[in-house]
Amino acid sequence: MAGTNSERVLLTEGPAIILVHPQLGENIGMVARAMANFGLSELRLVSPRDGWPSEKARSAASRADHVIDAAKVYETVPEAIADLNFVYATTARDRYGYKPVRSPLVAAETLRNRFNMGEATGILFGRERTGLTNEEVALADEIVTFPVNPAFASLNLAQAVLLMSYEWLKTSMESREETSFQALSQNPATKDQLQGLFDHVEEALEARGYFRPVAKKPKLVDNLRAVLTRPGFTRIRNPAGARHHLIARSFHPRGAAWCRSAGKLRAKKVDEPGDDS
Repeated sequence: MAGTNSERVLLTEGPAIILVHPQLGENIGMVARAMANFGLSELRLVSPRDGWPSEKARSAASRADHVIDAAKVYETVPEAIADLNFVYATTARDRYGYKPVRSPLVAAETLRNRFNMGEATGILFGRERTGLTNEEVALADEIVTFPVNPAFASLNLAQAVLLMSYEWLKTSMESREETSFQALSQNPATKDQLQGLFDHVEEALEARGYFRPVAKKPKLVDNLRAVLTRPGFTRIRNPAGARHHLIARSFHPRGAAWCRSAGKLRAKKVDEPGDDS
């Protein structure tokens, strides 16, 4: 799978993800994949409809086997959260009650703080079709809800877990601008190198008969020079090789054989003693 690297540290920490009466094994597998993407690993299942273990779940998990293998099954929600100190219940619907309602950002920061203090935490996710019941929400300490389109607020199970998992991982970053990798450093080309590139490309285009009609060649050359000598080019390793490739590979109105001949003649001329053209 693209993006996996067995040589790097595998993150396996954070709140337990608790799926209440999940229906399809495929959905459980996609939840496991989302968890693994963002460093979560503790999956708890409350009475999965199609039973457990599930090969469909393992297949959909896309190699998040460590999450699938460690998943625990419980009969009821109270059993699944019995050893936890703090629990969030997720919902996209209005819930009128006395429990605080948090955004994913605030919820993730709260979970991180409690995790750092050594508390065991968890997040409840409801059924694919109907979500959590009011009784199940009542078992949680607080509610977390997502900022979604109010006229289309339905999220599938894996999407909901992914959103919370993403916010969780962000709380471990030193900066919100931090990325997992950076672009390679580049050495800017010197003006001499850029001019050399221009000269070689001009020769290649000349061999192709590009500068037609001849009267327009000065303007075409000026435009080409403006493009090839602009700032931002990196160091040029082998401009002569690039020119030869253009001559040998490009189609020419006089025929491909002519291009090859032109390349050979030019190479021979360069090799002649005393000729520095």
